[in-house]
Amino acid sequence: MRKKLLLLGGGHAEIPLIQAAQKLGYFVITTGYAREGLGHAYADKNVFEDFSDHEKMLALAKAEGVDRVCSGCNDFALLSTAYVCEKLGLPGHDSYETSLQIHHKDKYRALATRLNIPTPKALSVRHAEEFEAALQTLSFPVIVKPVDLTGGKGIRRADNAAEARAAYANALNHTREDHVVVEECVVGTNHGFSAYLQNQKVTFYFADNEQYYLNKYMVSGANTPTTTSSHGQKLLCEYSERIAKELNLVDGILHIQYIEKADGTPVIIEICRRPPGDLYIKFVQYATGVDYPKMLVQAETGDVCTESLPPLGTPPKPFLRHCIMASQKGSVQDVTFAPELQKNIVEKFLWYKKGEPITDPLYYKAGIVFMKFATPEEMQALTAKMTELVKIQTERDN
Repeated sequence: MRKKLLLLGGGHAEIPLIQAAQKLGYFVITTGYAREGLGHAYADKNVFEDFSDHEKMLALAKAEGVDRVCSGCNDFALLSTAYVCEKLGLPGHDSYETSLQIHHKDKYRALATRLNIPTPKALSVRHAEEFEAALQTLSFPVIVKPVDLTGGKGIRRADNAAEARAAYANALNHTREDHVVVEECVVGTNHGFSAYLQNQKVTFYFADNEQYYLNKYMVSGANTPTTTSSHGQKLLCEYSERIAKELNLVDGILHIQYIEKADGTPVIIEICRRPPGDLYIKFVQYATGVDYPKMLVQAETGDVCTESLPPLGTPPKPFLRHCIMASQKGSVQDVTFAPELQKNIVEKFLWYKKGEPITDPLYYKAGIVFMKFATPEEMQALTAKMTELVKIQTERDN
């Protein structure tokens, strides 16, 4: 009989994890209240519950008699996973308290400051008086963020006090916590850095350049190789190991988002210990040839990594992961790809339905496309035009 694995999530982002777990011999149970999640169809069983509810997930794990628990691509899923594994004595995850230090923005910024890791100057505020005091301490522009959300939810930039107060009210409206983070805006280029830790050392890493569309706080695409220097990448490895040692992290992923300043300094703005969304781990696999989904499942189940890893610093192939996003409201008629891209397309994963409404262009996605390129120069040139080369046609366009 196959061992049972509970995966907290069932969207398109979890599909590579589901498939990897099944190849490793697990009977996969997915969960989450979003029944329309595309990943559920790939699992062996679905139980639709709210994966952000720690106690419900604990009860589900007990009821199903699962052998292992893995997180999906969501911070709430990761925190519930850590909680359940701690309660049941299952391997593959940090303690719940350690997980909070990483996934709550205020706690991570305090950690980074203590470890002398570049991070935005930030303050945690719990009420209006603290917020007003923060505005006197920090320099504009500032970014106001919920401490517990990802994907750009509840985040706003403010260039003056009036905008900051509106941003504060917006963040409070989105968070499940009683406080938010206010931080100084860091200027530079946006990037991702995904490290794999073994015995608190980086044994594999992958770096990218991030792209944004209408929503300036939600990644719409990423390409690689990164434009960050080898020195900058070595610094990120050093910071990752510093965090791992300080928190005594278990083996597995440590994913970082950072802004590279003009002087080459990488300033970390977010970190997490769960897979990034939108098939990022498949993007890593395409560009490096490393089976990253399998590695992450092995780590989260407490198994030894069996993947043969390239030497650190080995450059990836030029690849792009592009999320197909809308430019306006309307109803979807089609998704079109410019003829010049046909030679580059490796895989299209489309989930839109003709006629479905686009009510919020900041978050709507019709699918994801992976592309390969002959050179980094070709990649960068086409990436700059991607929102014109890959388009969602709406009723307003016709």
